[in-house]
Amino acid sequence: MKRTLVALAAFCALSPVFAQSSAPAAASAPAVQSAASAPAVAKREARVEERIAQLHSSLKITPQQEEQWSKFADVMRENGRTMADLYRQRIAQRDTMSALDDMKQYEQITQANADGTKRLVEAFEPLYTSLSPEQKKLADSSFREEHGKARHDRAHRRPHAAGADAASATKP
Repeated sequence: MKRTLVALAAFCALSPVFAQSSAPAAASAPAVQSAASAPAVAKREARVEERIAQLHSSLKITPQQEEQWSKFADVMRENGRTMADLYRQRIAQRDTMSALDDMKQYEQITQANADGTKRLVEAFEPLYTSLSPEQKKLADSSFREEHGKARHDRAHRRPHAAGADAASATKP
């Protein structure tokens, strides 16, 4: 049960990052793309920082828990950057990718998601262990609510189109 909760917590902590990482606009030249996506990158990073601050506050992290918290927050930031980079690459290449390239890139994103979740669980477990019973209840509730919200948001983003476009649009 505890491992399931930690995995759920990790997923919930990451899901807002993933949801926000898939929206930057594509540009034709890499330099133009970097300049055009700079505000989007800053906006995504700000959202990650907002989520970190919100969790820190809602979990009532104590000074004694700051070391574990800091490790967890750093993994959230790193995962957010990794996924944003992968999605930026995907968007920049989407018009020139073959079906095989598309599948390989999707595999890379999926593997990065799994690897990031594993790192997040590893960072969250010592933090969760250090939480008081009251804090654990807050964490359980917070992550449960966030998971439900993320699942609801993903369900409403799926296109209703038919055929190959619908299949490829459901990928990150």
